[in-house]
Amino acid sequence: MYFFLSNLSSADISFFSTTVPKMIVDIKTHSRVISYEGCLTQMSSLILFGCMDSTLLPVMAYDRFVAICHPLHYTIIMSPRTCCIFILVSFFVSLLDSQMYNVTVLQLTCFKDIEISSFFCDPSQLLNLGCSDTFMNNVVSYIIIAISGFPPT
Repeated sequence: MYFFLSNLSSADISFFSTTVPKMIVDIKTHSRVISYEGCLTQMSSLILFGCMDSTLLPVMAYDRFVAICHPLHYTIIMSPRTCCIFILVSFFVSLLDSQMYNVTVLQLTCFKDIEISSFFCDPSQLLNLGCSDTFMNNVVSYIIIAISGFPPT
């Protein structure tokens, strides 16, 4: 349980560390501009750690289920190897989700050298800035939602 809690807290700290430092700098300098590269970096790390939060919570629920319903078999079912596999699967699903958004945004044209007027970079905001056909981007967005909505158990 504490192993999963420490990973969840690390993901939470990293999640908030993606936007808060940029927001503080923007407040201090009175500037609300983020570069395209900075936007992609912030978006990918925000999605990575946000999705990791969402995938760690069912793992923690399963851990509690095993501890309550099968207390005598808990150490066999939830071995350290199994716990590490759950964490790695959670990380790789989150990384896949994050990189699918990056690939979707990188396929767009017309705004490679612009600066975005916001301290926070949202994928839907970037998809609306593109000049190219957005049909494939919508298909990829629906696939990402399906992956995020139905995590493996």
